[in-house]
Amino acid sequence: MIKRVVFNQKGGVGKSSIAVNLAAISASQGVPTLVIDLDPQCNSSHYLLGEDYMEVEPDIRGFFEQTLSFQLKPNGPEHFIHETPYENLHVMPANMELGDLQAKLESKHKIYKLRDALESLSDTYQAVYIDTPPAFNFYTLSALVASDRCLIPFDCDEFARQALYSLLANVHETREDHNDKLEVEGIVVNQYQPRASLPKRIVNELLDDDLPVLETKISASVKMKESHDDACPLIHMAPKHKLTQQFLDLHKELHK
Repeated sequence: MIKRVVFNQKGGVGKSSIAVNLAAISASQGVPTLVIDLDPQCNSSHYLLGEDYMEVEPDIRGFFEQTLSFQLKPNGPEHFIHETPYENLHVMPANMELGDLQAKLESKHKIYKLRDALESLSDTYQAVYIDTPPAFNFYTLSALVASDRCLIPFDCDEFARQALYSLLANVHETREDHNDKLEVEGIVVNQYQPRASLPKRIVNELLDDDLPVLETKISASVKMKESHDDACPLIHMAPKHKLTQQFLDLHKELHK
């Protein structure tokens, strides 16, 4: 099982788009794939389940709630996982009220529960993609502890570049304190405009700092918004589109 967390403390950088589209490509190639949505905004859940995502229960909140109370026969993690309309692709959906549990989970030291759950699912899924909230909090740390690889979406602006070093420090600290298997698999440059000078300059600065910028870059395109609105990943909605091809190239690059 390959477990990837898609993480950035900055919002609006494409975490859900990258997690869902890579997962959908994985599943379309016959790989049993699971998406875990830890973001209270529920974007990945909406993307995969459509407008009815809020009615799908039980969800990730139920999984974490269960860890806070003693149960003689607790439900296994598979109880909180649901099919999507796409073959080989399942989701553990988010809940908008996840934040209400955070203090209790931290005080009870439940940081390893997601890791343990994924280990118990290792015979069921070959690929896991974890979407995270735009913050370094209990849920993000749980995802980093549970994962082997970290993908970092990156928008090409100076504020994002400055925040990137803090993010990398958090990943390094998590590796030192909780998960020595965790590695930064790469920085995914998203909404890239190749003809603009600023994005090229910032990418070159990251490369000069020896940061692991992936070769494949994801372009800005209205097709992504259409994909979100249709609740249909690109590989199914527009398999021949340029943006879909970029995601296919990114998936291939990650599996060299």
